Amino acid sequence: MDKGTNMVIKFNQEGHAVMVFGRREEAPDDHHYPSLSAPERPAQVDNYFNQPTDIAWDRDGNNYISDGYVNSRIAKIDKNGDWVKSWGIRGTEPGQFNTPHNIGIDASGNIYVADRANARIQVFDLEGNFKRIIKITVPPPPGKRFVLGNTPPTPPATGTMAPGAPWTICITNTQPQYLYTNDGFPGRFYKLRLPEGQVVGMFGTAGRQLGQFNWNHGIACPSENELYAADLNNWRVQKLVLHPERARPSTGGR
Repeated sequence: MDKGTNMVIKFNQEGHAVMVFGRREEAPDDHHYPSLSAPERPAQVDNYFNQPTDIAWDRDGNNYISDGYVNSRIAKIDKNGDWVKSWGIRGTEPGQFNTPHNIGIDASGNIYVADRANARIQVFDLEGNFKRIIKITVPPPPGKRFVLGNTPPTPPATGTMAPGAPWTICITNTQPQYLYTNDGFPGRFYKLRLPEGQVVGMFGTAGRQLGQFNWNHGIACPSENELYAADLNNWRVQKLVLHPERARPSTGGR
């Protein structure tokens, strides 16, 4: 996934590129910046992306790409690389997105989209039909501050830095399945039981020490209690081994 070049590249185990989705823009020939009055390229062109963010696969090998910061849609491409469809536009209504930032698919074929700036997870079937919304409504601890930027007097109710706004999606290959996600503020990771989306655990805080996170941008969950966190602004990957038997019960929202 290359946000900067608007491309998604598939590699084999030897590291060779075997499939490319999207295309990088041509460099200008005139060595000048384009006119501010020049018409913009139409949004949502099939087979093109504009700052894509993540990819997931169903059991038939279809690709689902969250296309992402600009186009605000989900694209479906089959296993041969042929365009199938897309859905979504920028907005706040069900089925609309404001930065679809991560995506995952459970064993039942439900698609979970981290609709980050709308502070919600949206659930769809494999054809893009809207099913429901999951909201994480756990309030932040008092006195918590942004790790970057000015901390507002009260936590934002929506937007990228709203408590519970999902930045990531990772779904475990377990039975039952769990979904892990995290927010930017207060920097927590959340464990949700699927399919209902109930918060059953949480940990972490924003910061720069071990076990703290600075705008974590990705999660891998090879097992229910082993996670790898792409701790973006701390320039590191953290391996996290969870011990739920030691944790106190927690409550959360749907």
